Amino acid sequence: MATNANSALGSIVLVHGGFVDGSGWEDVYRILKKDGYRVSIVQNPTASLADDVAVTKRVIAEQKGPVILVGHSYGGAVITEAGNDPSVTGLVYITAFAPDRGESVASLIKDPPPGAPVPPILPPTDGFLALDKTQFAASFAADVAPEKANFMANSQVPWGIAALSGAITEPAWKAKPSWYLVATDDRMIPPAAQRLMAKRAGATVADAKGSHAIYVSQPEAVADLIKKAAKSLSVK
Repeated sequence: MATNANSALGSIVLVHGGFVDGSGWEDVYRILKKDGYRVSIVQNPTASLADDVAVTKRVIAEQKGPVILVGHSYGGAVITEAGNDPSVTGLVYITAFAPDRGESVASLIKDPPPGAPVPPILPPTDGFLALDKTQFAASFAADVAPEKANFMANSQVPWGIAALSGAITEPAWKAKPSWYLVATDDRMIPPAAQRLMAKRAGATVADAKGSHAIYVSQPEAVADLIKKAAKSLSVK
C-alpha cells in the first residue's frame, strides 16, 4: 500500500453529476485513500456550468502537484471545461458526458436514438429539474441497495437548466489523456452514446456491468480505472 507521504505528490479530484451531491463518492474515496491517494471531492451546486467549473477550479487550486479530474454524468461536462487548468494532467469519465467544443449536455441529449431509455425528468420548476422519485431507482440506481436508492431519490439536488445548456469552450480531452468507464446497464446515458463520446475523446475505455450510479454500486471498478489513470500519469 502506498504511503500518505507519496500521495502529496499528486491529487485525485472527484466531481459529481446532476441530481446528486458529492457524498455518493464515499466508497470510491475510501478505496483510493486506503491505497494512499490524495483525494478531494467537489460539491457543485449544479446551477450553471460556469459556476460548477469555477467551484471545481477552486478545489484544483488547493491541490499539491498534478491533478486527475474524475467526473460522473454531468460532472463529465464540468471536467471537460475545468480540465484545461494547467495543473490537470488527465481526465477520467465515469458513464459521463464528454462534450466537444460548443456542445452542452442539453445538445447531447436532445435527439435520443430510437428505443433508448427516457430518463424520468419532471417538468422544470423555477428553472430546475428533478427525477420522478418513484422511477429514480429503476432509471438511475437499479443496482444500488433499495434503501440507499430510495434515500438518493429523496435527497435529490435540483439540477439547473442553465447547467445543462452550458456549452464547452474548449474540451480538455483534446489536449490531455482520458479514460472512460462505460456502465453497460445505464438507463440514463445509453451505453452506445457513452462509447461514441469515449471514442471521440480518444479515451482508454473499460466496461463494467452497472447502472448510472455505478460509482455507488461498483466503487471497486470505478476506483480501479482511476488508479490505472493515476499510474499511467505517475500521480501518486
